Amino acid sequence: MSFFKREDSEEMSAPDNATARPNVDQKVLQYETFINEVLKRDLQKVVEQRDQVYEKISQYLQLKNTIQSLQEAGSQQLKTDVDLGCNFYVQAEVEDSSRMFVAVGYGFFVEMTHDEALRFIEKKTSQLTAFTEQLTKDSAKIKAHIRMVLEGLRELQGLGDLPESRRGDVF
Repeated sequence: MSFFKREDSEEMSAPDNATARPNVDQKVLQYETFINEVLKRDLQKVVEQRDQVYEKISQYLQLKNTIQSLQEAGSQQLKTDVDLGCNFYVQAEVEDSSRMFVAVGYGFFVEMTHDEALRFIEKKTSQLTAFTEQLTKDSAKIKAHIRMVLEGLRELQGLGDLPESRRGDVF
């Protein structure tokens, strides 16, 4: 008895084409489902999260510009419109604008001077920018996974490679 021979001398035969094709079709369906229900959904979530972070960065930069304008004007009094919600604005008058409340996250606000707020905004925007860079890398990884699964599908189905002009497109 040899370690390299099968003991029952039964040779393995290649599966006949009738049973192999439904198996391939089933695998193709599984991969397509994986792309549509998992990878594309994950990509959409990452892109939406990145867009929300960009929106926060935009708000902080807008606050920074407002603070710098207040510092240049040198006036303590301020007249402004305040959004009460649902785009309903009222005029407000601030007697002392030297201190303000800044959203620091998780629904908390901290009273700060202009200089404190500017330092906080610089730190917060750099932190948020680093987070967006990570989200961009994550979205690139997901796109690469989608590309890899699509290439596997093309191989399973016996299709040729994509033309060079379409290789960069994931969607």
